[in-house]
Amino acid sequence: MALELRHLRYLLAVAEHANFTRAAEGLRISQPTLSQQIKQLERTVGAQLLDRGGRTVSLTDAGEIYARHARGALRDLAAAERAVLDVADLSRGHLRLAVTPTFTAYLVGPLTAELHSRHPGITLEVREMSQDRIEAGLAADGIDLGIAFDGPHPPGIAATPLFLESLGLVVGAGSTATDAESDGTGAGSAGAGARPGPPAPLPVPLPVRELASYRLALLSDAFATRGYIDAYFAAHGVRPRIVVQADSLQALTEIVRRTGLATVLPDAITHDHPLLTPVPLEPALPRRTVVLLQRDGGYRSAAARAFARLTEEVVRRRGYPRPGPPPAP
Repeated sequence: MALELRHLRYLLAVAEHANFTRAAEGLRISQPTLSQQIKQLERTVGAQLLDRGGRTVSLTDAGEIYARHARGALRDLAAAERAVLDVADLSRGHLRLAVTPTFTAYLVGPLTAELHSRHPGITLEVREMSQDRIEAGLAADGIDLGIAFDGPHPPGIAATPLFLESLGLVVGAGSTATDAESDGTGAGSAGAGARPGPPAPLPVPLPVRELASYRLALLSDAFATRGYIDAYFAAHGVRPRIVVQADSLQALTEIVRRTGLATVLPDAITHDHPLLTPVPLEPALPRRTVVLLQRDGGYRSAAARAFARLTEEVVRRRGYPRPGPPPAP
């Protein structure tokens, strides 16, 4: 029997679902047909690829090796199909971009507008996901480019520095310390049921140790940015009073804009928002290096190459600080 691509897909589906019935449903074929096709594949290969003896179906040792090469073969074939359809003059094309959630608030919009203006024939698919999922998607060739942060990356992932992201304390425009806890001087909230005194202006710069007396709204701990903020607080011995947590930067900016709460946001968001006011902290939060991620050595379509160039131009035009050269060894 001649090996066909469907046999590879069938094997990988069974391995993923660990069950013939569920795999057949996902493939939209009958379970007997799937079983027959897998047996044909095993006869062609000359080895048992699936262990059917347990409560779930699993790959044998030979199956693990075969499945690994099957995934690579299907990935390379998909890249070949995209290469054939790729048009160097950028009159058409498709780009799969993934970003960590922070960038949907201030970077995805300008990049999309620039891409659409220059190359209206290129369609763009934007996905928002965590950095580890972006890197896994790049490795599996499910994503063309990713925008995330620098750091240890898995083998096979190349990172190109784009700019330095700064974060800072933010309040609503015209906000004062009306949500600071009482310190006995009459500043801030005087206590439950008491009428607050005249609001005191926020000190500028605000020593980080004084943040413990302010009520904050922050991103939830599902965000890598929240972990970065928590590490900053911990490094300076601050235990902030967090009264609101949000899973959306848009929700967070609306909350801060309409209340006396403070938050921590990337400076790029604050600078673009007329109803938010930055409050310098002392010391400032460390900057993070934003990078463009791609599969090292993988095929790069004309659309991906054009988007990478466009991103560099947009970052430079918007004045985001550039990372310096790496330190000498």
